[in-house]
Amino acid sequence: MLQEESDLALIIAQIVQKLKGSTLYAQLERQAWASLQRPEIKLESLKEDIKEFFKISGWEKKLQNAVYSELSVFPLPSHPAAPPEHLKEPLVYMRKAQGSWEKRILKSLNSMCTELSIPLARKVLINLRNPNYENGDSHSFRTHLGLIQVPLKVKDIPELKEFFVELGLTAGQLGIDDSTQVPPELFENEHVRIGQKVLSEQDSAAAQQYIRQGSPTALRAELWALILNISSQPEVLLCFSRDTSVLGHFAYNSASPPKSYIRGKLGVEEYAVFYPPNGVIPFHGFSMYVAPLCFLYHEPSKLYQIFREMYVRFFFRLHSISSHPSGIVSLCLLFETLLQTYLPQLFYHLREIGAQPLRISFKWMVRAFSGYLATDQLLLLWDRILGYNSLEILAVLAAAVFAFRAVNLMEVTSLAAAEAVLADLSTLKVMPLLQIFLFATVT
Repeated sequence: MLQEESDLALIIAQIVQKLKGSTLYAQLERQAWASLQRPEIKLESLKEDIKEFFKISGWEKKLQNAVYSELSVFPLPSHPAAPPEHLKEPLVYMRKAQGSWEKRILKSLNSMCTELSIPLARKVLINLRNPNYENGDSHSFRTHLGLIQVPLKVKDIPELKEFFVELGLTAGQLGIDDSTQVPPELFENEHVRIGQKVLSEQDSAAAQQYIRQGSPTALRAELWALILNISSQPEVLLCFSRDTSVLGHFAYNSASPPKSYIRGKLGVEEYAVFYPPNGVIPFHGFSMYVAPLCFLYHEPSKLYQIFREMYVRFFFRLHSISSHPSGIVSLCLLFETLLQTYLPQLFYHLREIGAQPLRISFKWMVRAFSGYLATDQLLLLWDRILGYNSLEILAVLAAAVFAFRAVNLMEVTSLAAAEAVLADLSTLKVMPLLQIFLFATVT
């Protein structure tokens, strides 16, 4: 109990410290001073009166949303004596792998004739090992026959059912219950009405819960902005690579921003600068993280703010090496574990013909399926990423796609043939696939 209270106090202190440097803090301070001129604010009950004023005027809700937004990305509490690098990534071998990966990227940048590509990233993950398990000490990992050979805890189907409970067969879903065959009065109309109420309340937590069943097309742009706590105030539009506010996410990212040095001062830290200024080196396909947002937001400044927040909350985890449940290593392991456990015949068949499933699905997950699914289906998938504050659904969908095409895949005899079977995902419907795989699979 004492430890929990200590952890909570630490989280509160750190969030307060971060908010003190925000625009919201300055606005709240101005509003508090201005409220002193109001007749209902009494000196003897100053604190309570100002709190009541914030509640009535809507500023309390804005503060709650800001705190909720910080909690969504806040790293788990750790020992007070833990070094900063432990906050970024607790496992030493993961930190070493990320450091090695960064060196390889920088080396590649010096020779642009070799384009940074997905296979290089996949190769690094395949070679990743925990030295404590080098000799196969863990029984569960002796029996894991996939490409990812690290002992991370990932969810099984019963745990995924519990986590994604709102996706169950008995719950209404946009992406299923809004089809032309289903009368709108059975689900869609009421879901839209609730969505409008959530927006009128301007409550980030309620919006995140609501969107787990999908967002109506007309409300999606506003709901995503509310969940991500993006204000409607215009902001200076920056080139992503030059936006230094992005550097803040490295506090909880296992990666570190690359440094450059003033000529003649190599290795002298006082002359070091981050380059690119945002600390993020883009790779082939990076633009696919922002392309779908262009269907939702027509105002460039708003579109950019949404993309930046999506990146620092979610997408950075798809190209950095960490033990986080939403990190690409865990997603790859979750995908392989689901396939090996629940579709063993298919898994072993593909493995025997040299078509390890991860060789095909890796590119889907790294791009969060952008560029592979039809746009309306991709947005329904991203609704659930925001709703559950997790990327794990990417691995579940990847496994569901293999399950859906299992009959055809059992007949292939080569990697090329397997890739051909899975080359076109543009006709797939996301929600039926997820529901069938999660809730109709025998466990």
